[in-house]
Amino acid sequence: MKDAGALMLVGAGGFLGSVARYMVTLLFSPLAPGFPFATLTVNILGSFLIGLLSELAVSTTMVSPAARLFLVTGFCGGFTTFSAYMFENAALLKEGQLFYTGIYLAGSIAGGFVALYSGMFFAKLWT
Repeated sequence: MKDAGALMLVGAGGFLGSVARYMVTLLFSPLAPGFPFATLTVNILGSFLIGLLSELAVSTTMVSPAARLFLVTGFCGGFTTFSAYMFENAALLKEGQLFYTGIYLAGSIAGGFVALYSGMFFAKLWT
């Protein structure tokens, strides 16, 4: 597959995934004010989809390499990056990399919080 074609597949899938995420947010936000139910739904659904599609791509011919780019990298990537995070952790576990899995899990969560609050801190300095 040519690079431009791959970029178009990922971009189109990412666009649709982002739109789907926004639609889920619009649908679920009024149902549970004060709780990020939409994000929770998207993260769990995205993790299911990336697991399903990736396994079908590897174990069968049901998902072609082009469809995998569109659906897994594009759609699931636009829908939620959490699904890719879960998939990468599962891949590390499959390889028996318990130490790296722990580092990735803890580092992403702790590092994410530190980065978030650091960004907020610096934004307050500039305003």
